[in-house]
Amino acid sequence: MTSTGLYGTYGGRYVPETLIPALDELENGWRAARVDDSFQAELDELARTFAGRPTPLTRAERFAPDKRLYLKREDLLHTGAHKLNNALGQAVLAGRLGKRRIVAETGAGQHGVATATVCARFGLECVVYMGEEDMRRQRPNVERMNLLGAEVRPVEFGKRTLKEATSEAIRDWITNVETTHYLIGSCVGPAPYPEIVRELQAVIGREARAQFVEAEGRLPEVVVACVGGGSNAIGIFAGFVDDADVRLLGVEAAEAASLGSGNAAVLHGARSSVLSDDDGQIADAHSISAGLDYPGVGPEHAWLRDSGRAEYISASDDEALAAFRDLTRLEGIIPALEPAHALARARELEEAIVLVCLSGRGDKDLAEVLAQ
Repeated sequence: MTSTGLYGTYGGRYVPETLIPALDELENGWRAARVDDSFQAELDELARTFAGRPTPLTRAERFAPDKRLYLKREDLLHTGAHKLNNALGQAVLAGRLGKRRIVAETGAGQHGVATATVCARFGLECVVYMGEEDMRRQRPNVERMNLLGAEVRPVEFGKRTLKEATSEAIRDWITNVETTHYLIGSCVGPAPYPEIVRELQAVIGREARAQFVEAEGRLPEVVVACVGGGSNAIGIFAGFVDDADVRLLGVEAAEAASLGSGNAAVLHGARSSVLSDDDGQIADAHSISAGLDYPGVGPEHAWLRDSGRAEYISASDDEALAAFRDLTRLEGIIPALEPAHALARARELEEAIVLVCLSGRGDKDLAEVLAQ
């Protein structure tokens, strides 16, 4: 990324002028924190004593008997998904900026739970926007956020999913920008958010790289992760992007494949690859997985696709459900529906030495799976 917040032609800032000072403040705070040893020391301590890092690697021998397939177990992180890595870092950063009120968006609810968790930990006011449809299919996470002291505000327009929740969170931030930090949950949004989220999630890739070398004496042939907004994928890819011999493979939901079938457009403050119609209007996305049900993607992923460094394919709802059930019955691990998309493709690959980011656990998805 350049100093202008661009990844090739993607990224940037496409926001109302009222947000430019807040973004400048955030960027300046982020730059200062990055060179302050006390910031990283605080995050490392929180990761170890509160979040439960490092998360382990687990070989899935029965799920993929013809491969040496390993799972990076972000499902074992406190709150049940990778989202806590980012939420902790942004909460500490918000404290350095003097912001005592946090707003966030959530789809699958895991980012909302992570945000509510860090706000409880640091005594911050917390408002989470969530589409009514996602509240219906992710009810356990709504209850967790309420228990943690967050105010969950339902979004009742449009498809009532992640896109609309993000729009409402941005509106709140514009209105309350002096007191509020917008704790965005994925590697999307205006600069510097894609960089901040990437760097906070890169701990996944750093750990996984060292753990894989320890387990196998070599790097994986391919690294696989699901992609909605793309934060778990960009985090694990960060550990291998400079290793030209390691294939990077992102797996989108078939009916929310913004990288596979999208066009260059602006969504939620940044230019990226977006599902849109011939008139440039944002198109609806669909996935059984609330965390992948989003018509855009992080700008760095669009750049990695165009540069050829990463490849992006898709998996259907049915394929993800089959992988969900197989991992559960064969390995005793219940995955979230999001990484089940990555699992569906991982065992079909020609490569035999595979690393998959298991970005979250499936407790939140049991009602949705059982209804199928």
